[in-house]
Amino acid sequence: MTEIAKKRPQYRNLNLFTDIRTYRLPLAGMVSILHRVSGMLLFILLPFIIWLFDKSVSSEISFGSFTSAFTAGLGFLPGWFIKLVALALIWAYLHHLAAGVRHLVLDVTHKTTKDFGRHSAVATLVFSIVLTLILGAKLFGLY
Repeated sequence: MTEIAKKRPQYRNLNLFTDIRTYRLPLAGMVSILHRVSGMLLFILLPFIIWLFDKSVSSEISFGSFTSAFTAGLGFLPGWFIKLVALALIWAYLHHLAAGVRHLVLDVTHKTTKDFGRHSAVATLVFSIVLTLILGAKLFGLY
């Protein structure tokens, strides 16, 4: 009796045009990519962050202009757009913090199993999304 050899999978590089639609990235990979995106967003919006901080702590008059930017807008940008940018900054900061702590825990404990990676990725996403929703509700005046 001869056994037919089982066809083994071949791992190749991903083709952007054919494979990207069907490729399923693991949750830990998604968190890793979002960690990089959140860091890039924080870096790009750093002048806005510095402006927000400067306006909020300089004086009472500058704090008034800071708070009016969220209601009346800033130049040609409406107030809701400034709130959306602030919400994006809130998410970027919280996700970058949670993913950074996740990477530190992975480095310190050497728990590099698939199961721990999946659970820590879920915890990172839940933490950042839930806190962003809570702080976003406060930002948009829901409570």
